[in-house]
Amino acid sequence: MLNLRTVTIDDWPLWREVRLAALAEAPHAFKSRLAEWHSGGEERWRSRLEMPGSYNIVALLDDQAVGMAAGVPGDNGISELRSVWVGPKARGRGVGDQLIAAVETWALRSDARTLKLAVIPGNEAAIALYRRNGFVVTGELGSLLSDGVTREQLMEKALR
Repeated sequence: MLNLRTVTIDDWPLWREVRLAALAEAPHAFKSRLAEWHSGGEERWRSRLEMPGSYNIVALLDDQAVGMAAGVPGDNGISELRSVWVGPKARGRGVGDQLIAAVETWALRSDARTLKLAVIPGNEAAIALYRRNGFVVTGELGSLLSDGVTREQLMEKALR
């Protein structure tokens, strides 16, 4: 059975477990690298979860962490969807859709009018997930990636 669990500061070991699994399994999908986070101690993980107004969730399938997503509040009614990942054994079961829906609900409760995200170009599975959930490419330039040439692709969804 699939459950979504809101993660608090005290749940930092669970967040660490699923985040490191995501970075190890899908390094192509994230701007961050496993080496950057692997050595992070408790204080670093707690501080990530202490981001004011943020919303962090983990998907649990039969009590095993299989996915994650985060929502981060922004300015001018814009919130951001971050750190979306679904593990291989849970893919194709709607887990990504449920994670996105949970972050959308949080964003709406936070009075956001728009939910934005950045995706690595070429991550077609993620792009398809986001399009299926109503996100469109903005045409804005995203952050420059470590290769110094490629930029993140920005997408957004109007919530109101």
